[in-house]
Amino acid sequence: MKNHPKYERTLVIIKPDGVQRTLVGEIIRRYERTGLKLAAIKMCVPTAEMVERHYTLDPEWRLKTGLKSIKGYTDKNLTPPHTDPLKVTEIVLKNLTKYLTSGPVIAMVWQGAHAVELVRKITGGTEPRTSDVGTIRGDYVLDSYVMSDVDGRAVRNLVHASGSVKEAEDEIAHWFKKSEIMDYNIVSDKILYDVNLDGILE
Repeated sequence: MKNHPKYERTLVIIKPDGVQRTLVGEIIRRYERTGLKLAAIKMCVPTAEMVERHYTLDPEWRLKTGLKSIKGYTDKNLTPPHTDPLKVTEIVLKNLTKYLTSGPVIAMVWQGAHAVELVRKITGGTEPRTSDVGTIRGDYVLDSYVMSDVDGRAVRNLVHASGSVKEAEDEIAHWFKKSEIMDYNIVSDKILYDVNLDGILE
């Protein structure tokens, strides 16, 4: 019954700023205490090619990201760096690549019911400045699009989290071999997923 929601998986990457600020344990704790299970974890320094491939797994990413960025500028009555969405994305990708290759990252696979949605909720919005209090980005980062634009860099927001189940599947396959992902049971699975809570008093 591997199509049960409890088997859903998502990719999380603690970015170089999260590692440098020694927030790895705190970030993992946030996901773990929700009931999600860590299925894979490793540390690496990504190459530029790995980062570019990560962001372009979706062939529409370049266009969608460019259009979204332009809309973000115009919504705030600001002038975008370019009117061509693909040119805007070139800048975005260059900044993201520089950011993610600057030091070690922690790549993880988390598993559990509605893993993609829950991880996104716990992580918070892309811009820390407007992320809700109680989220990882809202509680631990003061960066903003304004500052990152002024500095000509990617916004530093500690964590990458997959945006959809399909995106998670593609990203997990990009970062991990099947043999690196663990399929195992933990005690809390019984409390979270057992239909009748059998065995508590045994």
